[in-house]
Amino acid sequence: MSEVYITKVSKFLPNEPVSNYEMELYLGMIDGVPSKGKGLTLRNNGIKTRYYAIDKNGVSTHSNAKMTALAIEKLMDSEFVLSDIELLACGTTSPDNLLPSHAVMVHGELNCGSVELISPSGACCTSMQALKYGYNSILAQSTNNAIITGSEKLSSLMLAEHFEKETERLLEMDKNPIISFEKDFLRWMLSDGAGALLLENKPRESSLSLKVEWVEMKSFANTLPTCMYAGADINENGTIKGWKEFTSTEWLEKSIFAFKQDVKLLGREIVQTGARYLKELILKHNLDVATIDYILPHVSSEFFRGKMHEEFVKTGIDIPLGKWFTNLSSVGNIGSGSIFIMLEELMNLTKLKSGQKIMLMVPESARFSYSFCLLTVC
Repeated sequence: MSEVYITKVSKFLPNEPVSNYEMELYLGMIDGVPSKGKGLTLRNNGIKTRYYAIDKNGVSTHSNAKMTALAIEKLMDSEFVLSDIELLACGTTSPDNLLPSHAVMVHGELNCGSVELISPSGACCTSMQALKYGYNSILAQSTNNAIITGSEKLSSLMLAEHFEKETERLLEMDKNPIISFEKDFLRWMLSDGAGALLLENKPRESSLSLKVEWVEMKSFANTLPTCMYAGADINENGTIKGWKEFTSTEWLEKSIFAFKQDVKLLGREIVQTGARYLKELILKHNLDVATIDYILPHVSSEFFRGKMHEEFVKTGIDIPLGKWFTNLSSVGNIGSGSIFIMLEELMNLTKLKSGQKIMLMVPESARFSYSFCLLTVC
């Protein structure tokens, strides 16, 4: 079997960083009223700037597929060109369209030959699912290389205009025209951008590479309910009702396609679930956590970094907070793209040394999944 290496990492962040003060200049105010939940959310999540692929008029500047293609093009150099690509694996929560798939649309943006491709469907773990597909393909010698991406275009879904029909309906019912916190909360959390990896079956001689030791992931939907959802709503009994079961009028009146999250369920389950699963993987791989030099946690809020560290220590996993690397405050939560964009920043801003170990950790709150990956610098 082959070995698998990340030989290059890149990112694409659209336009200029958007400060907390400027957010409503881009996303707008629902019913013309400043959000009551914005201040509370921003104080907890620790995000200072983020990126939007829209302008202040809400007009799109880049599609998801275009941002992904631009990130991929940054991987190209004298040692690897677009025509060398054998496999394209693209994860996202927010494809530009239902059909064709996201990876197909990315392929259409690239000036390369015909390739094998796959589009994992889901949320934050889709980029890690893409990574595992590419890793397994090279490991089994099915391909010699793979381009792996994670990307999001979420800003267009958070525009105030998408909630106007819902607030109008609430007024007609003599109710307060304020959308629920579960919807408003995520408007101040999410960001746009794309990250990309080049996987090859041998390391680069001219620069540092990262050997992929293993990639592990597991869903916990068999025991936990839905927590984050879009294109659906929650029934009174806790089950999910999909968008196809609503009328086209209800799509607007109930903001069915808005992202929603049960923040109480998130806080109760996401930290403990990750600690238990990592403990299982440590035993499986006989891993000494003292050898981990950096852990890159995809967290939606700085609030969770401390909570995760505390829970890890309780579980017997002591990875000091000084080893926890994140760029959430400067780029925001880019969903499936966050982990690769974080890795790109670590590689460019830190003097990594051969033999150091890096752990990637990606929780997904949609219905609770977790992904972990262990890398060795070489």
